[in-house]
Amino acid sequence: MPVKITIKNNGSLHVESNEIELYDQDGNKYELNGLSLLKFCRCGRSADMPFCDSTHKTIGFTTDCKAHAWSPKPKV
Repeated sequence: MPVKITIKNNGSLHVESNEIELYDQDGNKYELNGLSLLKFCRCGRSADMPFCDSTHKTIGFTTDCKAHAWSPKPKV
């Protein structure tokens, strides 16, 4: 299964795949115990960063993301 990433309005970022590997910036691997769906915090307030703990619901985090063509800006 290819990686599927869904940006939830007013919520988390969902990453789905049968082969997810997640590492911190130092190269340490997270033990995911076979999970095929990860929910990542976008509000910045989760007590379990980088994972979502639904804090966004209690702090009033709002955002609306709709798919569109993306043109990356050239690197300077």
